[in-house]
Amino acid sequence: MTKPKVRHNLCLNIDQSGCKNFVTRQVDALRKKSPLEGGPRRVLILGGSEGYGLASKAVATFACEADTVSVSYERIPNEKHVGSPGWYMNGQFEQLAREEGRKAVSIVGDAFSQEIKDQTLQAVRDTLGQVDLVVYSIASRMRTDPTDGKTYRSNIMPIGETYRGAIFDIMTGAIRETEVPAASDEETEATVKVMGGEDWQLWIDALSKAGLLAEQAATVAYSYIGPDATQKIYRSGTLGRAKQHLEATAHRMDQMLRAQCNGRAFVSVNKALVTRASAVIPGMAGYVAALYQVMKKRGLHEGCLEQVYRLFQDRLYPDATTLTEDRVPVDHKGRIRLDDWEMRDDVQNEVAEMLARVTEENLRELTDFDGYRREFLEIHGFCQKDQSRNAA
Repeated sequence: MTKPKVRHNLCLNIDQSGCKNFVTRQVDALRKKSPLEGGPRRVLILGGSEGYGLASKAVATFACEADTVSVSYERIPNEKHVGSPGWYMNGQFEQLAREEGRKAVSIVGDAFSQEIKDQTLQAVRDTLGQVDLVVYSIASRMRTDPTDGKTYRSNIMPIGETYRGAIFDIMTGAIRETEVPAASDEETEATVKVMGGEDWQLWIDALSKAGLLAEQAATVAYSYIGPDATQKIYRSGTLGRAKQHLEATAHRMDQMLRAQCNGRAFVSVNKALVTRASAVIPGMAGYVAALYQVMKKRGLHEGCLEQVYRLFQDRLYPDATTLTEDRVPVDHKGRIRLDDWEMRDDVQNEVAEMLARVTEENLRELTDFDGYRREFLEIHGFCQKDQSRNAA
């Protein structure tokens, strides 16, 4: 059996069969839910191989009977290296979708590049005709801007002051203090270039120009806000600045789509969950482990799949007229809030109290650290057994 190799909360290897089984379990879970009437039937997912993107693809296909085209940047297996988790998850998803009588096309490449945009537009023409929904779920370390050829790198840094906080080792539970210096203006701007709304706008513009947006087409990008415990490193930092740009982009695109095709654009603020991207953000592992403990105890816990199912069922598509009649529930800034259960006062008060008391000795007793670690291993294809002694 392949053993996980984890360093600095990065998993350096995968289990191929486990990645495929992960997708199968998601599909099996959806088959137990009620079908969603009135949902999208032709969906483009940008960043569709893991996390919220994969969940969006699964809900669209197996709850809404949609055909899909997705784009993701994957490491392709060769004689020296296995592929990335998403490579195997894409393959398994395509097989299960075909068995269901649905079309599923997975394009592997840099979604920021013009080449992949052109390839994807052709795949949409050939496979879907037009799109009813575009999901933007890309998290990346770098982006080469096709307009100027410059490469920008995203940075997880605070703005204005040094961040001091605790890092929880996912495999051992060890806690160490860390410092992250404040970002420069250049580092902040680069993060906005990579993680903001510019590329999302380019995709929607390209689809519109090519005549591939259906009447009443919608687009949604995923975001996060978080509590006081993560504010300095997330929402008040470089990532938060990028998310603000994403939200401003959504407002502009919403007006554009209303005029062009009676469509809509939204940002959905989602719950904190275990993803490959969130695992490396300082302070997040401990917060999410505590959050899981509190929300599971209260019967409020959702994974990516449940979050996206609720997005489709209760926000975007509760009936055929919700989008066109401006009845999508949003907050005062026009954002869909799927983090509503996470941000309840009773939940946050208990999480804050828990984090104030947590130590290496009581970590497993107070928080759902073992559940957090299990999910982290599962998204890399490893089984649910305790793997801590096998960490490299």
